[in-house]
Amino acid sequence: MAALGVVYGDIGTSPLYTIREVFTSPHHPLPVTPENVLGILSLVLWSLIIVVSVKYVAFITRADNRGEGGIMALIALALRDAENDRRRQKFVIVVGILGAAMFYGDGMITPAISVLSAVEGLEVATPALKPVVIPITMAVLFALFFVQRHGTARVGLLFGPVMMAWFGTLAVLGISALIEAPGVLKAVSPGYAVDFFLIHKTLAFVILGAVVLAVTGAEALYADMGHFGRKPIQLAWFGFVLPALLLNYFGQGALVLKEPNAVHNPFYHLAPDWALYPLVALATLATVIASQAVITGAFSVTRQAMQLGFVPRMEVQHTSEAERGQIYLPLVNWALLAAVLALVLGFRSSSNLAAAYGIAVTGDMVITSILATLVASRVWGWGLGRAALLFAAFLVVELSFFGANVLKIPDGGWFPLVAGVVVFAVMTTWKRGRELLYTRLKEQAIDLEPFIDGLAHGEITRVPGTAVFLTQNPKGVPPALLHNLKHNKVLHGRVVLVTVAVKDIPYVPRPERVEVEHLKEFFHRVTVNYGFMDEADLPEDLKLCARFDLPFELMETSFFIGRETVIPQIGSGMAPWRNKLFITMFRNAGSATTFFRLPPNRVVEMGSQVTL
Repeated sequence: MAALGVVYGDIGTSPLYTIREVFTSPHHPLPVTPENVLGILSLVLWSLIIVVSVKYVAFITRADNRGEGGIMALIALALRDAENDRRRQKFVIVVGILGAAMFYGDGMITPAISVLSAVEGLEVATPALKPVVIPITMAVLFALFFVQRHGTARVGLLFGPVMMAWFGTLAVLGISALIEAPGVLKAVSPGYAVDFFLIHKTLAFVILGAVVLAVTGAEALYADMGHFGRKPIQLAWFGFVLPALLLNYFGQGALVLKEPNAVHNPFYHLAPDWALYPLVALATLATVIASQAVITGAFSVTRQAMQLGFVPRMEVQHTSEAERGQIYLPLVNWALLAAVLALVLGFRSSSNLAAAYGIAVTGDMVITSILATLVASRVWGWGLGRAALLFAAFLVVELSFFGANVLKIPDGGWFPLVAGVVVFAVMTTWKRGRELLYTRLKEQAIDLEPFIDGLAHGEITRVPGTAVFLTQNPKGVPPALLHNLKHNKVLHGRVVLVTVAVKDIPYVPRPERVEVEHLKEFFHRVTVNYGFMDEADLPEDLKLCARFDLPFELMETSFFIGRETVIPQIGSGMAPWRNKLFITMFRNAGSATTFFRLPPNRVVEMGSQVTL
């Protein structure tokens, strides 16, 4: 029930607009004839089977990283055993970041097109209500994003029953139309899809750009796998979701054959007049749930990207004491809302938005197949030939969908591409900038071992207490330590150098979280290991060091953090515009104090300048 409520909202609302866009789009008008209807239904059916059932449900869900799915988990899996292969690492990271960028592009369009298509049902019920469609849509979307800061736990309890009612309604509406025209069931044969291509050729290829709307949301199956597990997702798909979707699509096909004029909004015309308003309300609830899943996914992907070093630190608020996965990122939330409202105001109808929808989804699908080929060949041990053979079959279908959507770039497809390029530029610039900054700091750092040896022969004053220095380079002297020694002329009785390492697994068990190495002169080196979905809490995790004879008393511990000011220079290793972008992001990145949950009254920041 829970998987039904969260995972299938996006793909479950596709019947609102898919068949309509196939036949009524001004870019590829298609006459309503029995041959065309059967051909389209066959294409929709086999797209759902090949892309969703076989690729995602049967194969991609196997590519779990200790139970977790999604593009970031897939990147981590693909990077395994690639420590010594820089070319492969770079390829995986670039392709993976591109996939994440496409995800954000999809995440902007899904709430807009879903809610707008649901509210447009008011036009079918009463054409006079058309002027209020945009205001109502914007009000619903604003309310949805506004409540994110309160968490989704309470609303989530309603997701399962509402989506069960939604899919049940889809099935009932479809059956009622199928009873009157059962002949459309012949479209189960893939021969009708083949005949459609043989007859229409180029037009058929263009129409794939609308057919793909039926499979939007397939990535959610994989992305949300960690919340529910593989089996519930499979059971919900094959046992309820897929049959309900197919019944509704075939019902819409039966209706447009009987009443061709219904093709302008076949979903709502399936319902009797008395049921239109309740159906609009139910559809709006379903699309809100679909949007919620995308928003939650954006929060989760951003947090994972932060841990893996692809985006700057930003504020993360926890909305549940019981569930660590329920988080709220204000910056991501309001940026998404601004983009979604701009889309609604700019495109003004779900039909116009459909032109923008699809290219981000299909791009993400292609990237998933490429990364999954690497995972299957290396991690699963299939070998490159066997893995490439399987996923090449999927790529043929997905590249056809992607190619058809490329044709929609002038009509709105440019938006997710522009959004994706911006996200890609931000993520790659931050990743590269951090690498260059780390290299520069490492070059300037003093080796730790000789420094400690020198202390034994000096007359440095030692004061009671523990000093914790956060450092990325555990073998060098942290700049903050040198500045503290230079200005305050003292060292604490115990000096602990703490390095945070993010592993390529979702979670690191607490017993395995810390590694301690005791050095001379009361120096200690500690590595705190996190998974890319773990929440950092250094004061709590440092308590685990007590098992290694390194107890921490918080009131006697001071945390020293280096606060670098980056100064641009020519020949930094990045283009000037990327250099300026990185410096801007670096200056506005979230505080390490907040990110690592350090007690503010125990933190000392030591500034320094670094040229980059």
